[in-house]
Formats: sequence, C-alpha cells, structure tokens
Amino acid sequence: MSEQKLSFEVVGLGCGGAGAGTLERALSKLKGVERVYVNPLTERAYLEYDPVRVSFESVRQTIANLGYHIRLN
Repeated sequence: MSEQKLSFEVVGLGCGGAGAGTLERALSKLKGVERVYVNPLTERAYLEYDPVRVSFESVRQTIANLGYHIRLN
C-alpha cells in the first residue's frame, strides 16, 4: 500500500465539535481511508489514505455531500 497523507481546510465547518465528528465518521467509512482526524478549532482535516483504493474526488464529494468544501493550502 502506498499511503498518502493529506491536510486541508474544511470551509464551513465552524468551531463546533458535532460537524467534525460527523465528517470523521463519513470519511472513515470510505474504503481506503486509514486514519482521519478533523480539528474543529482550526477547521482542518488530516487524512491518511490509499489512493489506489479511494480517490481524492471521492473524499471531496463526501465532504461536499455534508455541505462543506475543501481548501488546499
């Protein structure tokens, strides 16, 4: 497995913990996502995933389905 690490801002998340927990659960259900952590205070997500098993587009779409957007920096 060639695991990749990704860090990005989750636009619209806010500083409440409920959205972060929901986002973590949704992303962790994607096959190929090994680890995920969403920090509600910094509005950032940290993801370790296998790009052979899950595409970045699938990650982005999962986040968009919850009403958030990704901003890569």
